[in-house]
Amino acid sequence: MDINQKYNLWLTFDDETKKELESVTDKKEIEDRFYKDLEFGTGGLRGIMGAGTNRMNSYTVGKASLGFAKYLKDKYDGEISVVIACDSRLNSRAFEWDSARVFASQGIKVYAYTQIVPVPMLSFATRYLHCNAGVMITASHNPKEYNGYKAYDNTGCQLCTNDAKEVLSYINAIDDYSSVYNDVKTVDEYISDGMIVGIYDELFDEFIKAVKTQSLYNEHSELKIVYTPLHGTGNVPVRKVLEDKIVYVVKEQEEPNGNFPTVVSPNPEDRKALTLGIELAKEKDADIVLGTDPDCDRVGVAVKHNGEYVLLTGNQTGALLVNFVLTIKKDSLNSKSTLVKTIVTSELGANIGRSFGLQVEETLTGFKYIGDKINKFETSGEREFVIGYEESYGYLVGTHARDKDGVVSSMLVCEMAAWYKNQGKTLVDGLNEIYDKYGYYLDFLDSFVLKGKDGAEKIQNLMVEFRNIGNELLPDIKEIVDFKDGIRDLPKENVLKYIFNVGSWMAVRPSGTEPKIKVYYSIVDPDKSKAKARLEEIRQTISSIINA
Repeated sequence: MDINQKYNLWLTFDDETKKELESVTDKKEIEDRFYKDLEFGTGGLRGIMGAGTNRMNSYTVGKASLGFAKYLKDKYDGEISVVIACDSRLNSRAFEWDSARVFASQGIKVYAYTQIVPVPMLSFATRYLHCNAGVMITASHNPKEYNGYKAYDNTGCQLCTNDAKEVLSYINAIDDYSSVYNDVKTVDEYISDGMIVGIYDELFDEFIKAVKTQSLYNEHSELKIVYTPLHGTGNVPVRKVLEDKIVYVVKEQEEPNGNFPTVVSPNPEDRKALTLGIELAKEKDADIVLGTDPDCDRVGVAVKHNGEYVLLTGNQTGALLVNFVLTIKKDSLNSKSTLVKTIVTSELGANIGRSFGLQVEETLTGFKYIGDKINKFETSGEREFVIGYEESYGYLVGTHARDKDGVVSSMLVCEMAAWYKNQGKTLVDGLNEIYDKYGYYLDFLDSFVLKGKDGAEKIQNLMVEFRNIGNELLPDIKEIVDFKDGIRDLPKENVLKYIFNVGSWMAVRPSGTEPKIKVYYSIVDPDKSKAKARLEEIRQTISSIINA
């Protein structure tokens, strides 16, 4: 069907959908709502909420759940079960119950969290309950208009490339969105039948217990912490693992609220999201500020240093954590000990790992690939996972989850800050010590938003243009690594990585979760001013191409 046929069909679904669609007068918006179906990207399904095939709504959620259910029934014999959870976003709870009803209608037992929880608690529960799959309703750190659907396998790892493609084929085989709820009963009926079982207390306690086994430093410290859950799921679990520390919570951002009324975007990568936290930190003379995103799988950190609050990048926090974890654990490391990072993450943390004798593995962008590495290590026994992280503020220590964990990360960041404080240092001091030893790394990310069908086409055309320009793009290009045909054992991915002669690099890729093309820069130079000048030079060249 073309866009108009899809639009007219959706007008027949229900009165609320019809009313919403008839209120849209912009033809470009209608086109954007129907020119494609939502697809599994880096983080599963993710999109703006609203009516349409390219939107997150009850029908797209139902279709995804029905396709996923059919996939599971073909893959597994006997009783099949899934665990489902949601974050604090608008419609997350409704989408959780929509999913639960559809799975139950297919004879699949559902364990549904009765309270909002972080992503790592969903990953943990999938393993703890021995479920065949898991579903998390979340759009991570995206703006309030977004929601999403993350699909997990029986190990608690997000579906990787091959499995995601297979599930998507089942989803795409369902032609009629309006039929997904045919013969689907109410939640209460499925609860009475025992097909939907509510969970929370036991899973919360066991998850916290698992996180605390990763604790590394508990010496007394007067470290003062400001924490903000940014209206999300982190408030209860993060405060629980920090209960023995001095913690001040940002009251305006403490309660769950899918409108995220105090921020433009609930993204701890953005200093603006930590504005209220920094204000409270100044009032309390706090040492650090922590902020977790709505599904609490990422954590941002601001550090008081020389009277100012300095926001650390994901690469900087990752390097600090690697150094801290390995210093504390050095006596227990062995030849199998391994650090895992993504291809767009700085080499600084990897080089720290190598100096401690660790093996280093690289994955494509997306923490699911790090989770997949953990699974492969456990199966083969050839490696032992110690720490994994990505530049986008996601970290994991321990194997209690197969996804990034803002709860364990918050705990370890605070322990690390206390460790440095007891030495008379800040985290910035620790970072400068790392630079003195391993060299200075200047890492930066540019994101160019290109919305709608035209934007999607431009992103694809830009990737073609970059490939055509090749080595002439910038001077000193030593090598171009193109991941579109697969590199080593990595799946095929639309990513270009430029390696420069001096050890610096740049990477370009379309976002898997938003209408963006992302450009990552990592500049290595002992002279900070030269590194900044080189970064600006490259950024201007790239910007002129993308904005042309």
